[in-house]
Amino acid sequence: MAKRHLGRGLSALLGGDDGEAPIGQQPGGTAPVAATRTAPIEFLHPSAMQPRVAFDDDKLEQLAQSIREQGVLQPILVRTHRTKTDEFEIVAGERRWRAAQKAQLHEVPILLKDLSDRDTLEIALIENVQRQDLNPIEEARAYRRLMQEFAYTQETLSDHIGKSRPHIANLLRLLELPEVVREMIADGRLSASHARAILHLPNCIELAQAIVAKGLSVRDAERLAQQKKAKRFKTAKPPREKDADTKALERDLTAKLGLKTEIQFDGKGGALTIHYQSLEQLDQLIGKLGQ
Repeated sequence: MAKRHLGRGLSALLGGDDGEAPIGQQPGGTAPVAATRTAPIEFLHPSAMQPRVAFDDDKLEQLAQSIREQGVLQPILVRTHRTKTDEFEIVAGERRWRAAQKAQLHEVPILLKDLSDRDTLEIALIENVQRQDLNPIEEARAYRRLMQEFAYTQETLSDHIGKSRPHIANLLRLLELPEVVREMIADGRLSASHARAILHLPNCIELAQAIVAKGLSVRDAERLAQQKKAKRFKTAKPPREKDADTKALERDLTAKLGLKTEIQFDGKGGALTIHYQSLEQLDQLIGKLGQ
């Protein structure tokens, strides 16, 4: 059976924050297409499946001001709460619910749907991605969950949420960064473009901190990363020539053991390497060392 995707039909289910007809109203104010109702604001509860971690206070206040003037134009999508009688779990619209609290509303419009856990998670992920309210790390994690839990590919994600495949691929790559760098991206100190410039460099944490501290542009960050890469792949200096005594000792050990022997000495200490080609030779060596 073909995999069902919610992306294309999600806007019809949810409406939009800015300028789209609210759920329950046809364009032009004609007959409602789905029944809505109001519920006490304290009867709504955030979902554990919500992918967004951070809510921008300034943007919430802007939305709250709009709600004070016009009310909540788009109902909040909910399902019945699993443990609280006559209360609801928010599927999509937590940002509006939070702003409505700031606006000191006592009731908000809701659209109650019978949704499975699978549908709830999928809607929550796609709704947030389409709203463009997530920071790059939250967005990348949402893409990863859609791919891991709902068998999306980068191609189907691109088709169903209206994002380009390179955009999706570039964000997913950010999850390969160390947690310290991901936190810098999530809180806005480091842009995704800056982070991609230092991706896979062994000292990327140090580089990220330097970029932030110096306020480097993306181009400067890319130049810095190229310099670090050039140092990594710079031809190594040839090893120091062994002195005559070391070479003589290697020859004596090779003759005594019957196996090629190499000595590395750095002035303080070193390493002795004995090469063997079969387990039989190794057994013979162990026997000689035990004598």
